[in-house]
Amino acid sequence: MEKKPQFSGPRRPAGPPRPPRPAGSAPAPGQKNGRRGSDRNSKDPYVINEYIRAREVRLVGDNVEQGIYPIDKALRLAEKMELDLIEISPNAEPPVCRILDYQKFLYQQKKRQKEQKQKAAKVVVKEIRFGPQTDDHDYNFKLKHAIGFLKEGSKVKAYVFFRGRSILFKEQGEVLLLRFANDLEEYGKVEMMPVLEGKRMIIMISPLKAAPKKEQKEGKSKDQPKKETAPEDASASQGEE
Repeated sequence: MEKKPQFSGPRRPAGPPRPPRPAGSAPAPGQKNGRRGSDRNSKDPYVINEYIRAREVRLVGDNVEQGIYPIDKALRLAEKMELDLIEISPNAEPPVCRILDYQKFLYQQKKRQKEQKQKAAKVVVKEIRFGPQTDDHDYNFKLKHAIGFLKEGSKVKAYVFFRGRSILFKEQGEVLLLRFANDLEEYGKVEMMPVLEGKRMIIMISPLKAAPKKEQKEGKSKDQPKKETAPEDASASQGEE
C-alpha cells in the first residue's frame, strides 16, 4: 500500500533578516538634558559629542578653562553643563572644540553667513563706449546715461575703442576720458585712471553713495532761511507804517 506524501501547505518564503537594533535606539547619556547624543544627522556640518573620534581635544571658549582634555573628560564637562561638545576645527592637532548649545550654534552660523552674503552683494558694471573723435551730441547723450547708472549704484566702465590706424589718436582718447570723469565728479569717483589695454583705453568710475543725501540736506537748509525771514520782513513793514 503506497503512502501518500504529507502536505503541510505552502511554506512562507524566508524574508530578509531583521536589521540589528541601532546603537542610538537607547537613550544616550545626556539626551534628557538636551544633548543630541547619538542622533546626529549625516547632513550636520559639525561633528558633536560621541561622534568625535579624537582621543583628546583642545577646548576653547569663555565658559571653560582652555586647554587640552581627554575626550572622556570633555564629554563629561559638556554633559555637566547640559550643552554639546562641538568640533569646530577637525584638522587641527588636536581638534579644537567648544562647549555650546548646538542648535543655537547652528543658528548663529547661518545668521553670520547671511550677513556676509548681504555685504558681498554683486556690483553691477555698466559699459559706455566712445570713439576717439566722438562729437558733443553723442558725448552728452552717453554722459546722461552714465549719470543714471551711477545714481542707481552701478559702476561705469567707459572706454575709447581704437579701430585700425585710429590708435594714433590715443592721447585724444585719454583727454576724452578725463573730461568724462571730470563731468561725473558729483556722481562718482575715479577708481582706475585711463589705461590702454589692446585697442581700448579704459577708465573705471564708482558711484558716490553719500552724494544724494548731501544734496537733500543742502536743499533743506536753503529752504529754511527763506521761511524764517518772511515774517520778519512783514513785521518790519507794519512798524514803518
